[in-house]
Amino acid sequence: MRKMLVIVVAVAMLAGCARRKKYENPITTNSQQPDKVLFDRAVADLERSRFDVTRFTLQTLINTYPDSEYIAKAKLAIADSWYRQGGSSALAQAEAEYKDFITFFPGMEEAAESQMKICQIHYQQMEKPDRDPIHAAKAEAECRQMLLQFPNSKFLAQVEQMLRNIQEVIGESEFRVGRFYATKGSYRASSTRLNALAERYPLYSKSDDALWILGDVYGKMGQAFQDKSANAYSKLVREYPLSAHVAEARDRLSDMNRPIPDPDEDAVARMKFDLENRGKTGFLGHAFGIFAKRPNVKTAAKSGQPPLTSPPPPLPEGMQPAGATAVSAEVGAQPISGPSALDTQPDARAKPPAPQPEGAPPPTPPPAAESAPASAPGKAAAPASSKQQPESTSKQKKKGRLLGIIPRP
Repeated sequence: MRKMLVIVVAVAMLAGCARRKKYENPITTNSQQPDKVLFDRAVADLERSRFDVTRFTLQTLINTYPDSEYIAKAKLAIADSWYRQGGSSALAQAEAEYKDFITFFPGMEEAAESQMKICQIHYQQMEKPDRDPIHAAKAEAECRQMLLQFPNSKFLAQVEQMLRNIQEVIGESEFRVGRFYATKGSYRASSTRLNALAERYPLYSKSDDALWILGDVYGKMGQAFQDKSANAYSKLVREYPLSAHVAEARDRLSDMNRPIPDPDEDAVARMKFDLENRGKTGFLGHAFGIFAKRPNVKTAAKSGQPPLTSPPPPLPEGMQPAGATAVSAEVGAQPISGPSALDTQPDARAKPPAPQPEGAPPPTPPPAAESAPASAPGKAAAPASSKQQPESTSKQKKKGRLLGIIPRP
């Protein structure tokens, strides 16, 4: 019985040790000041996943010692507690806390780590290309912000690979839509999607397929789009020299009597590296991938600088930009000399006379109003509206019958 009890206690201790996850940003000083003691206690609770207790202890530190040197670390630990807790609501709270930390402490080394964790918050919630793209778009924006704001961070390589994976998912979504429009016969919609894909995400694993379909779509839109078709084939030959469509693209350019460009050496090296390091999906991944929520990013590029800025969205074919026609805003004035239309033409605001039936005599003008007699000096003239006309005899009799003064006949 004693041996069994010892085994149970040992298993519980091992389970507790395995569940404990060390905190990444502790304070290494051995100070025994009260604020340091509170911070160490909160870190111990955080490592044991006691998130509510951790936040309560850290908030006590912030409120009790507002001038403490550990205030920044305490705010970061609060954000980390929300991040470790997980869940959509907790991750949203963690994002807000990390952004506040970057705003108040932008010069600290942990600011870059906070921005990187904001990228991871949306990256972890990113769904497959045929699902809601909101987290993919937010993750792309946050990763670009990380690379632009902290270019010398130690997390640079990690965030660059995250951005390549994110752009792989977004590019796959755009490619599926463009290919569907091409199959359906909506060539203008297809060219708009595929052209934007080729310009925005050159590291996308199927950019060569997108350019091949784009050149074919432009070729089916008539002679006016032959130049764009040739440009798509030329870009495919030059920037994706190891693609399976290069030989066919060269033949298309020869048939159109267009020059065939030479392959770019940097593009050759990049495609070789990506093909050698590209992950492969196993049998189980193909079989159960349809049930997965997370996207498959094994085909994403492993080298190359991902674009940090997006070009403006292309206009659909046949549409002109809003400011294509110049409109002058100058207003000129010229003085009027001699008689104008206001003097020679009737007033357009006057009410026209009512039409008269045939044979009717012309309307007589209304009699002129008689002028009121002059009032005596010192007396004001009574207004015309104050004079009341006497009622007729029939109206007086009717009124008297109603009041009971005159009996009814």
